[in-house]
Amino acid sequence: MFNKENLINKLLSSTWSFSLFLVAIFILNGCASNPKVISPSQIGAEQTATYFPLLKGKRIGVVVNQTSRVKDMHLVDLLNKNGFDVKTIFAPEHGFRGDHSAGELVNSSIDAATGINIVSIYGKYKKPTDELMSQLDIIIFDIQDVGVRFYTYISSMHYMMQAAAENNVEFMVLDRPNPNLQYIDGPILEPEFRSFVGMHPIPLSHGMTVGELAKMIVGEAWLSIESKKVNFDYKLKLTVIPVQDYQRQDTYVLPVAPSPNLPNQQAINLYPSLCLFEATPVSVGRGTDFPFQVLGHNTVIEHSKLGDFTFTPRVIKGVSKNPKLKGVLLTGQNLTQTDIKGFDLSLFFNWYQVFEQNKTEFFQRPDFMDKLAGTDKLRKAMLAGQSLATIKQSWQTDLTAFKQQRKPYLLY
Repeated sequence: MFNKENLINKLLSSTWSFSLFLVAIFILNGCASNPKVISPSQIGAEQTATYFPLLKGKRIGVVVNQTSRVKDMHLVDLLNKNGFDVKTIFAPEHGFRGDHSAGELVNSSIDAATGINIVSIYGKYKKPTDELMSQLDIIIFDIQDVGVRFYTYISSMHYMMQAAAENNVEFMVLDRPNPNLQYIDGPILEPEFRSFVGMHPIPLSHGMTVGELAKMIVGEAWLSIESKKVNFDYKLKLTVIPVQDYQRQDTYVLPVAPSPNLPNQQAINLYPSLCLFEATPVSVGRGTDFPFQVLGHNTVIEHSKLGDFTFTPRVIKGVSKNPKLKGVLLTGQNLTQTDIKGFDLSLFFNWYQVFEQNKTEFFQRPDFMDKLAGTDKLRKAMLAGQSLATIKQSWQTDLTAFKQQRKPYLLY
């Protein structure tokens, strides 16, 4: 009998190439009527014939992490191999090698393999000094994003673009596909709730690649956001190297986990829907082998019909330094096999209802909740007892306006 799971396991354990594996996944999930699967060979970083000539004779800074791969080589190694002058590596959240857990400070250091200075942009300072920028001619940004406003790599990109504009340094984005590109949903961020987990007036799930978003940041004059410069004319020489033959409905299976707690495609699919739980007492599986693929709590779930899956969060070095409800047996939902994609508010809404029924506080960190949501309207609407349909309808007009606003910046 044909068994899809067995075939996938055989493919993974065989010597077949990664590209054949992607083709097999494509076939298993529904033949020619489905969108094509984008290959890693089509990403911006692969288009060396296009951007290598633009780097000649320039002092280079790179914003990179473990996802900055060009086939089997890191971008830094590729640039070094081809004789380019890489002066500084800028390390975002999770670090240059992606081995820091969420929220853990990243320290500056020296890369042992190349001897290049690594400067943290996720610590005390999220933006390099003018003195450091004066030593550079161009910044290259090449990091895999997942298309959600509170994923902090795009905030780091903002600050680096701002620093480049202030110091007359060029900025280049080597674009990569957004695995959640098809989904535009959730409230638009309001200025008073701006933070490092949301800087721009875009939806929770924004449906843009980092290259497209960089173009929008420049085009909408958002570089002045969070700036300490007064009356500064933010002009930036921006170059985006696009993904080849990419369309908005295409599928992209990430070859490298974008961060420690998004280890696979299922976690990436669920992340837009589950991250709001970080402001509540509910665990999203940090400290387990399936982060952002489960939901659980130690008390209220016993009286609900949400699920009976059990798990116990634990410390996992480099992944979860101090997970919520560490060492406590939790009960809840196993979402590892669901087909939820985009921003599905019903999960969050249903758990809120259970907490309400049990007279247990759900919005444990209301300020953080509002920063993640980009507004306090979502939290207040739930507290006021509004229906799920009414809440979802409340941001539809803004989403329509956003889709029009972003049109000039779309590449695919």
